[in-house]
Amino acid sequence: MKTAGRLLALLALLQQRRAWTGPQLATELAVTTRTIRNDVERLRELGYPIVGSPGLEGGYRLRVGSELPPLLLDDDEAVAIAVGLRWAATGAVSGIEELSLRAMNKLEQFLPKRIRKRVATLARAIVALPTTEALVDSAVLSQVALACDRQQRLSFSYRDHAGHESSRVCEPYRVVHDGRRWYLIAYDLGRGDFRTFRVDRLRPAGHLGPAFVARAVPEAVLLASMKRGIDRATWHVRARVKVKLSAEALARRVPPAVSVEPLDETHCVASVGADTFEALGVYLGMFGCDFEVIEPAELRLALRALGRRYLRAAREPKPRIRVRA
Repeated sequence: MKTAGRLLALLALLQQRRAWTGPQLATELAVTTRTIRNDVERLRELGYPIVGSPGLEGGYRLRVGSELPPLLLDDDEAVAIAVGLRWAATGAVSGIEELSLRAMNKLEQFLPKRIRKRVATLARAIVALPTTEALVDSAVLSQVALACDRQQRLSFSYRDHAGHESSRVCEPYRVVHDGRRWYLIAYDLGRGDFRTFRVDRLRPAGHLGPAFVARAVPEAVLLASMKRGIDRATWHVRARVKVKLSAEALARRVPPAVSVEPLDETHCVASVGADTFEALGVYLGMFGCDFEVIEPAELRLALRALGRRYLRAAREPKPRIRVRA
């Protein structure tokens, strides 16, 4: 193998794993360990930050440098990055569109013709539908993610779905994207519980706060809490009903957003919601058991109206009387 090709192959290996020993690299490239040492020096001269430990079994690895050296990508990796940049240019993160386009233009200048054709084919096939979702500021998203990574408190003002503003101080845990919006899962110190916040509705107060010790909560529990919070946030009307069913039995029939509180072995209280009280009445009828409205009175009115409508629909049709001429 010629020197240039061997250098590229060596660099590709160093990018695949965190660390390699000299003999391992020599075996992969079918050369001596002395050749590996010489090739590493050549790559260092080209600006690649390769560090190593001495000795026969010395190891080599690429470290994070102050500058970006050239990257070696195979065909599939290059296609994935190019398509990802195109998608980011039309995504829901404000401020990243122009940067994505600039990076994409730089990358495509160096893509071989075969890869450019694949990228163009995928770009023609992918269509981004217009969205009315609020854009997330890239600087805000970065600061929130940094707070999660460093485990530092985050202070921000927050506007809820009703437009009410509040000041929050939280311990941020995870940033989650559900395909439509960006969310922050955090422990709200003022409320004493975990809360889910839409990132596009928060404005950080400034610098990150002091570090905190993460609470021992499984990630699955956090994500389930977030799912309940998102579902409940979409409810326009809410109600509490006493259900003639055990809490365990009802919990198997309803989604996680419905809160179920046990009363006794045969009864429980469910906190439910929907777009309208009429829709909520239909949903409650699907429980398949008796229930009693605790609050509000508007749900009782909706149930009476539904009951009258269902009774009219259940009446036997009147027989038709034929009159012969």
